[in-house]
Amino acid sequence: MHFTSEQRLDADVVERRFTLGDVPGILWTSGSEPAPLILMGNQGGLDRMYSRLAARAVGTVAEGYAVATVELPWSGDRPRSSAAEQARADLRRAIEAGEPVADEIVQRLILPLVDQAAPESQAAMDALLALPEIIDGPVGISGGVLAIGLRLAAVDPRIAAALLFAGSYVPRSMFEEARQVTTPLLVLLQWDDEGNDRQLALDLFDAFGSKEKTLHANLGGHTGIPAFEGPYANQFFARHLK
Repeated sequence: MHFTSEQRLDADVVERRFTLGDVPGILWTSGSEPAPLILMGNQGGLDRMYSRLAARAVGTVAEGYAVATVELPWSGDRPRSSAAEQARADLRRAIEAGEPVADEIVQRLILPLVDQAAPESQAAMDALLALPEIIDGPVGISGGVLAIGLRLAAVDPRIAAALLFAGSYVPRSMFEEARQVTTPLLVLLQWDDEGNDRQLALDLFDAFGSKEKTLHANLGGHTGIPAFEGPYANQFFARHLK
């Protein structure tokens, strides 16, 4: 892990950009006592999403955590995938035409992304947990592409709590993986999300094997998650990471 820049944000939060191999990322810490790690997901394009990511990170660090995020494959300045671009174009055409999105399109777009992004996230956890400012213990994951969070929760025993946003497509072939997940889950679903398959999100929640799983469904579109969900998330992580 190579740190490339450092700056201090509000509330004495230290922000450091890093690279791990060819994968860029950002780490936010308090600069005081070692803290549990929350790996924050994103939709790709760290610079494009920076203001939202930083705001979430500052609030989470204030609750006593270290927060990190890594760039997704084929996003930001990372090399593009022609297969992913074609699948994304097919997805857009189906949505714009008002047609159901075929699972074949979702598989072509999501499965290669998960297969590459999940190991990269695990490598980032390896490096981050070795830092003195981060407790080498349970890890939480928060938001981002739902299928990536699903895979991480299914395969990495370090994940002790997962806050998942039901706002992205998941191939039906991953439902069997969901049945293997035992990590405590808090799933947020925006009921009126125009780009989300609501029934698929409900079916996936039902498929998760976790004994502790909570679904919060709120009215509103994709970016309209109510502010009061923040305290719920803090309580959820506090139960499992501290």
